[in-house]
Amino acid sequence: MAPTPTVSSPGPEGSERPALSIGELYGRVDRALREAFPGELWVSGEVRSFKVSSRGHCYIDLVDPKNAQETGSPVLKVISWSSKWSRVRATLEQLGIAFDAGLVVRVRGEVQFYKPRGDISFILSELDTEALLGKVAAERARLVKALIDEGLFDRNRRIEVPRPPLRIGLVTSPGTEGYRDFIGQLEASGMAFDVRIVATQVQGREAPALVASAIASLASDGCDVLVLVRGGGSKSDLATFDTELVARAIAVSNVPVWTGIGHTGDQSVADEIANRAFITPTECGMELARRVTDVWESTIEKGAAAARMADLAVTDASTHLDRSRSRLATGARMHLGRHTDGLIYRARNLRGVAQRQLDEADRAMVRRITLLAALPGRRLETEERQVQQWTRLLGAYDYQRQLDRGYSVTRNDDGEILRSTVGLLPGTSLTTRLADGEVRSVVDTTRPDNDEDDRTKETH
Repeated sequence: MAPTPTVSSPGPEGSERPALSIGELYGRVDRALREAFPGELWVSGEVRSFKVSSRGHCYIDLVDPKNAQETGSPVLKVISWSSKWSRVRATLEQLGIAFDAGLVVRVRGEVQFYKPRGDISFILSELDTEALLGKVAAERARLVKALIDEGLFDRNRRIEVPRPPLRIGLVTSPGTEGYRDFIGQLEASGMAFDVRIVATQVQGREAPALVASAIASLASDGCDVLVLVRGGGSKSDLATFDTELVARAIAVSNVPVWTGIGHTGDQSVADEIANRAFITPTECGMELARRVTDVWESTIEKGAAAARMADLAVTDASTHLDRSRSRLATGARMHLGRHTDGLIYRARNLRGVAQRQLDEADRAMVRRITLLAALPGRRLETEERQVQQWTRLLGAYDYQRQLDRGYSVTRNDDGEILRSTVGLLPGTSLTTRLADGEVRSVVDTTRPDNDEDDRTKETH
C-alpha cells in the first residue's frame, strides 16, 4: 500500500519551516561522501560498457557481476582521465589483456560528487592488472587442459600434409604486411599454387568467431593445407589466437592447419595445437614453397635417372649385339676353315646339304639379331611412356601452361575470379590475365552466351 503523502502547512504568520537551497543540499551530500569515503578505496565490478572520448578520457560503467544482466542493477560511473588511461591501456596491451565488456576488474580510486549534475563518479587511479593477468593465465590453462582431456590438443598435428601441398586455404586480412610477406614467398617460388583466401578480421571483438568460421569453411573446400597468418603486434592484438573458438576450430579441422603469426612473446594456444607453427608469415610461406620445390626437383631427378637407365640399356644391348655378331662371324669362319678341305672334296655331293645348313644358320642368326635388336627398343618405349606420364602430370599443375594453351583468368577489383556474368554491373573494372600479360577492361553491358550485340570495352 502506497504511503499517504504528508502536506506541510505554514506556521504562524511571518514564520516558515527552514528549507535548504540546492547548493546547501549538495554541499551536505558532498561532505557526507567525503566523511564516508575519506580516501581512495578498491571496488570490483563487471564492465558493462566503456568508451574513450576524442580527448583520450575513458568512461566505464561497472555493475555487480551477479546482477550484470538486470536492467535495474546499480551502475558505478568510473572515469579514467587521459593521462591515467594511456598508461593503463599500455599496460593491458603489454600483458595481452583485451579490455572489453564482460571483463571483471578491480579498480582503485576516489568517490567524487559532481555538483553541476548531481552525479556520483569514481575517479580511477589504478587498475589491478595482476588479478586480470591471473585470470587470463587461468583461462588459457583451463582451455589447454580441456583440449587435452578431449583428445584434441595434438589431433591436428597428427594429420599428414599432402605431397605436394599446392591448394592452400588462407585465412588473413588481405593487404596487410603479413599477407604480402606470405604470398610473396609463394609467388617467388614459381610453383603453381592455388590459393583460396577467406578475408577476415584477425583482431577485435568479432575476430574469433570470424576466424573460426573461415577455418571451417576452407576445411570443407578440398584444400591441402589451411594457413592462418597475421603480422606482428602486441599481446592484446594477438588475443584472438588464444580464444576457445579459434582453438577448437583448428583442433577439429580434418585439414592440417599452419599458423604464421608475428609473435612478440610466448606462443598462442592456436600455435600449440596447430599442425605446424611458424614465427612469421614469411617462414610459413618459405616452408610451403620448399616442400613443393622438393617434389618438383625429385620428379625431375627421377625422370633424368630413367633417361640415364634407358641410355645404359640401349648401350648395353648394342654392345651385346655387337659381341654376339662378332662371335657368330668368328665361329662361322673357324668352322668353315676347319672343314674347307673336306668341303672342297665333297663339294659336289654335299653342295645342297651345305647350302641348306648355311641357310638355316643365316635364318637362326637373323632371328637372334632380330630378338636382340628389339629388346632395347621395347625398353626405351616403356621408359618414354613413363616419362610422358610424368610430364603430363607435372603439366596439369602448371598455371602458365594453361594460359599458353589459350585459357585466361578474369578477376574483379577485389581480386576474385569471375566464373559468371551474374552480378556484373556496367562500369565494373576487370583484369584479364593472359599468357603474355594482363588486359584491363570495363564492363559496358553484360549478356548471355547467345547475345552477340553486347560487348566489353577494353582499355590498356
